[in-house]
Amino acid sequence: MSYFSIIIPLYNKEKFIQKTLKSVLSQTFTDFEIIIVNDGSTDKSEEKVLQNKEARIQYYYKENGGVSSARNFGIKKANSEYLAFIDADDYWYPTFLEEMFQNIKLHTKLNVFSSAIEIETSKKIIPATYSIQKTASFEIVNYFSASKKRTVLCSSSAVFHKSVFEHIGHFDLRLKSGEDTDMWIRIGLVYPILFSWKILARYVYDDKSLSKNHKISIESLDFSKYDLLEKSNLGLKKFLDLNRFSLAIKSKIIGDKDSFQQFYKAIDFENLTLKKRLLLQLPTSMLKLLIAFQLFWANLGFGNSFFK
Repeated sequence: MSYFSIIIPLYNKEKFIQKTLKSVLSQTFTDFEIIIVNDGSTDKSEEKVLQNKEARIQYYYKENGGVSSARNFGIKKANSEYLAFIDADDYWYPTFLEEMFQNIKLHTKLNVFSSAIEIETSKKIIPATYSIQKTASFEIVNYFSASKKRTVLCSSSAVFHKSVFEHIGHFDLRLKSGEDTDMWIRIGLVYPILFSWKILARYVYDDKSLSKNHKISIESLDFSKYDLLEKSNLGLKKFLDLNRFSLAIKSKIIGDKDSFQQFYKAIDFENLTLKKRLLLQLPTSMLKLLIAFQLFWANLGFGNSFFK
């Protein structure tokens, strides 16, 4: 049995999948299986995958059901104790799995491990910035307090013991967007995370992602199931309020006044910076202008959000 099962959900990534797969096959730690789940691609993704005859690759095709469905399919097929995911357009540095293996061996009581990432824009590659204070080469953190600026869990830079999914369940198939956030919340309520400061993965930044699918994300994310928990868990409450802020901004941009009021009223404004409070008061035209600036500066490598 392999030490790691690597799950790659694949949907219409013919331009990227070979580079992603090469980064996985170039790992210095080699005891792993690869599970590629083609979620009903309509391009040449399958052809690109099948060009590789690597014995460690298991390839599956299924009807399109979304990324949560593909990841859950991969979890069920996995044979290893430790599971890692990588999106079909992201990238691992060669020592990603080796670093995770060493951290697992040194911290046998932990079940969730992650690393810092970098972000590839159309102009340059920049390191992600985090709200954590650096004290060593790694930190053992609470998810909510460590993710005020950027999440310390990313689908392409984390490893999980398989018991995590047995305990908290799989990705929520009902969510069309925000399925990662929902999973990280459920993990954060139960497990501490070992976060390595080494940049071991690269996220490919989509400069269209900020202005598309706002309606889907607003309709999909539902924090009501945490109503009782957030009353007693201040870290969770602040984390949810930061997400509500983001959703309120998206609601205003697409002119959804009802959703804006729903998110706005649920926020404890003590959990927001003055800048965020001011942003919520701006007219839609000004927010759209700021987003245009945001995309421009992100592509130049000067950070990727005015809204952090």
